[in-house]
Amino acid sequence: MNSFFIIAHAPLASALREAALHVFPDASDYIVAFDILPSDTPEKVVVLAQNKIDQHLTPIKAKKPVNILIFTDLFGATPSNIAAQLADGVHTKLVAGVNLPMLLRAISYRHESLDAVLSRAITGGIQGVMSVAVTPQQHQKMKSYDQGQYNHQQ
Repeated sequence: MNSFFIIAHAPLASALREAALHVFPDASDYIVAFDILPSDTPEKVVVLAQNKIDQHLTPIKAKKPVNILIFTDLFGATPSNIAAQLADGVHTKLVAGVNLPMLLRAISYRHESLDAVLSRAITGGIQGVMSVAVTPQQHQKMKSYDQGQYNHQQ
């Protein structure tokens, strides 16, 4: 079983966790959010982030080994730099550029290997970004034969 740690600029981490729990309410034990405030110093935050992981996942680790996929919002920013200090590359891996489709895909496949979940998360994130063609609503006058139960505009 994989767990997920979201570390991002406040309030994004908490918001992503809440949105994910809206879809997967049974996954609350496996998703941890950590919001970084503008006033937080990296030295302070890395200790707090590690404590948050340990506090939340220790009961789970007691039952079975846990791998952690860490999500961060922006590569090179403070949350990403802190997350890089938390990831060991074996049992804890890191992905930057988190979005909701990425997170939901990872949760969907949380029972697979950590490498497979990482790959699926990245694919979900990429496929979740798309250009959507929107046609403007046509404001046409209703004709007499358009009246009735099938009344709609195209």
